[in-house]
Amino acid sequence: MDAWLLDDAPGGYRFGAVADPEPEVGEVRVRVVASALNHMDHWLTQGRPRPPAFPHVPGCDAAGVVDATGGGVEGWSEGDEVVVNPTVTSVEALARHGVDAPAAPGMRLVGENRWGAHGTYVVVPARNLVARPAGRSWAESAAYPVAFSTAWRMLRRARLRAGETLLVVGIGGGVANALLTLGLAAGARVVVTSRDPDKREAALALGASEALDSAAERWDVDAEVVAESVGAATWDRSMAALVPAGRLVVCGATSGGKVELTLPRLWFKQIEVIGSTMASYEEFAEVTRLVAAGLPVAVDGEHDLDDYPAALERLRAGAVVGKIVLRH
Repeated sequence: MDAWLLDDAPGGYRFGAVADPEPEVGEVRVRVVASALNHMDHWLTQGRPRPPAFPHVPGCDAAGVVDATGGGVEGWSEGDEVVVNPTVTSVEALARHGVDAPAAPGMRLVGENRWGAHGTYVVVPARNLVARPAGRSWAESAAYPVAFSTAWRMLRRARLRAGETLLVVGIGGGVANALLTLGLAAGARVVVTSRDPDKREAALALGASEALDSAAERWDVDAEVVAESVGAATWDRSMAALVPAGRLVVCGATSGGKVELTLPRLWFKQIEVIGSTMASYEEFAEVTRLVAAGLPVAVDGEHDLDDYPAALERLRAGAVVGKIVLRH
């Protein structure tokens, strides 16, 4: 198959041919129709993390058509239109941890530590497929998996309730936009931050109550829940924005992963700091139901597969509002 390949890390991508991946017992091969970019595409080129083997095919998000099945697969047939759940957890982890299986050792992410979707085919366990939501475009179908499942788990773990204020730090990217959309759907008042006035304006158009300048010394908001993916550059202001007994949930650290935590503030205000990443199979199924019911999915733009380098540069520049999608 043709795919974008990483031959070493740190390193850069090249377009080339590799052997078609073959589905093993319990697996399905999907012919990719659309895939979407994530920050993982960039981090892999820096060796954060270093893939387990080379060449490596990136791409965490995918939607496509079932092309072949391995032994023991039931419920999927050639030609079925599907979306790939990017979080691969073992049957043993599911049995032991249930909805928290993504936190168990051995969780794998499509496109990170197994071959991803920026090529002709991607192979995943059959349990990692859902039917493509009816009425949604291929671009929307490829755009929601990582961002919306991550955001859904974050808000579930943070116990966001209707009427509360949710602060989304660093609006614009896929997860942040999904947090805005899901927060509004949950009946919360959503406030966002960004350095970019265009992104703030776009967030207001999507339903945010306020859009604050990230550069401000202090954000004028009192939030029950703060959703963080920026890290070091915004951590202190995020903590200060919490009301007593507030919850800060974090899924990333695009500006740096080391922060200073003032413990007296933590216990006197009785603040919770919650880590979260990816989603369980149950959570992914629920997000898919919401998308099928019409939940908005922001697509920044569509590029042909051979335009991947330009799409990746746009992601690196931080100029996106929603997800960048590749047409295969």
